[in-house]
Amino acid sequence: MPVRGKRYQEAEKKVGKLKEADPAEALAAIKEAASAKFDETVEVAVRLGVDPRHGDQMVRGTTSLPHGTGKARRVAVFAKGEKAQQATDAGADVVGAEDLIAQIQGGWRDFDILVATPDVMSLVSKLGKTLGPRMPNPKAGTVTMDLDKVIRDIKSASRVEYRVDKAGIIHMAIGKVSFTVEQLAENFGALISALVKARPAAAKGRYLKKVTISSTMGPGIDVDAQKAQASAERT
Repeated sequence: MPVRGKRYQEAEKKVGKLKEADPAEALAAIKEAASAKFDETVEVAVRLGVDPRHGDQMVRGTTSLPHGTGKARRVAVFAKGEKAQQATDAGADVVGAEDLIAQIQGGWRDFDILVATPDVMSLVSKLGKTLGPRMPNPKAGTVTMDLDKVIRDIKSASRVEYRVDKAGIIHMAIGKVSFTVEQLAENFGALISALVKARPAAAKGRYLKKVTISSTMGPGIDVDAQKAQASAERT
């Protein structure tokens, strides 16, 4: 068992009594326990009742958080002509086509999100093996003609992408400890609502199996899954 620092142990004492908490109660405790000298990120881990080894049980998509995540992100866009100018006007950090592909093939990775227009995807597809899951993807909403909205949403950190991992878990940042409980609760509800709506038809039994909220440097608090779903229904 790992040896935890004094700060972590103190935080654990503050939240240790909470079991299967209400989302707002858990978020308030996370904020109170946070003691790092930086603005910690508030994170959610959701174990879903799916088997990602089967394509019909993959859970992936995007949603918008009402208050964003508090993290600025660099956006690179594959586009040509008018669309390239539109991407620049929308605030993209890097815009290009063949030149951007060559940059990435040369090892450049100074971006957080890649976006592309559909007409250049035949060129971008050659980066598939190089980028893997970081490739622009229609399901994730990053292959689009509506560059203005998508780029502005990403840059404002309101647009987030979720993807279930091999263990059937979704990991997602929903804000910073400097956010109010109400802001974090609304972001939490938006995420859970998106996951519930994305439930695959092939998923059987209990879908939201376990929900845990934590901060970057703090312990996790398990949230009552039924209360989590109820918060999503209010969103």
